[in-house]
Amino acid sequence: MSHTEHALTNHEVTVCLAGGAVLGPFNATWSQGEGGDVRELVREYDAFLQGEKQRRYKFHLHDTYTNTVHTLILNFEQVTGICDHVRLRSQDRGA
Repeated sequence: MSHTEHALTNHEVTVCLAGGAVLGPFNATWSQGEGGDVRELVREYDAFLQGEKQRRYKFHLHDTYTNTVHTLILNFEQVTGICDHVRLRSQDRGA
């Protein structure tokens, strides 16, 4: 499991809002060596859905494909869902 923790993952994040609006999809990359709030966004929203108070409102999603950062400022009371589609880095399994 430790190799998975250090692996680079590529996320495609879509945020659905009350009233039917959609933000995204946003490409975002996460690894232990590089920043980005993509995993924290999902964790924070999950905690909110389980009854915890929202603690953060601003999230930075680092897109290494285009070398940009998407900044999302969200009020979870207006969010109806978050889709985090993850493309795992392929592992070389040898021959």
